[in-house]
Amino acid sequence: MKYSGWPEPGELVVGDVDEIADFGVFVDLDEYEEKRGLCHISEVASGWIKNVRDHVREGQTVVAKVLDVDESSNQIDLSIKDVNEHQRKDKIQDWKNSQKADNWMLIALGEDVDDDRYTTVANALLVEYDSLYDAFEAAAISGEEALEDVDLDDDALDAVVEAARDNVSVPYVDVTGYVDLESAAPDGVDDVREALTAAEGNGEVPDGVDLEVGYVGSPEYRIKVRAPDYKTAEDQLEAAAARAREAIEAAGGVGGFHRERREDDE
Repeated sequence: MKYSGWPEPGELVVGDVDEIADFGVFVDLDEYEEKRGLCHISEVASGWIKNVRDHVREGQTVVAKVLDVDESSNQIDLSIKDVNEHQRKDKIQDWKNSQKADNWMLIALGEDVDDDRYTTVANALLVEYDSLYDAFEAAAISGEEALEDVDLDDDALDAVVEAARDNVSVPYVDVTGYVDLESAAPDGVDDVREALTAAEGNGEVPDGVDLEVGYVGSPEYRIKVRAPDYKTAEDQLEAAAARAREAIEAAGGVGGFHRERREDDE
């Protein structure tokens, strides 16, 4: 997705060197629709420049700082020399992340999605996240929970989560589920405690998986799983819930598993 407006002075932009002249370099801005900037020869590199081509080449991707914008004359003045190596690397990474997120949006919404639909979904995500990349990464890690505060219709939410889980590489994912555990026996509290201990794994949780069981409000208990991938996380969540159910039912109680809370957290 490209911006339709203009960059701001001081902003770092990514562009491709389109034309090299004796007086400077013309750069097509990759993040803005139909915008082209000029980097004067004095702003290409520090020190005296004999030949601009010693410093840049046609087709090269560069990071430049916006010095000035004159919309009336359709002119954007740029500086390549004012961008240090750390800034350049960070900007290039952000730009690559933006391209990935744009691709994920098209996977989620369809290649033929109209601009209004794309913009509506993107803006909703950007209300809660600094970038579309951050939103998709969070959805890959935590699923629907990551988007619970995002103002999206169910179709869009499901599509974003599915695209994130199928395409975003993350170091871990989080999933959450809930078990209801009840026992009417005189020592029912002990039965529930043993069921929760069973849910925690009794040494059955594999390496690389973190599993946490917490109290929500009797008879409801939360199971959180962090794992290297979504399938492992889901499998371990279901296994933990099954262990809790089996333990409480073996003691004569009743157990159940569900993915959503019965009521809002306090």
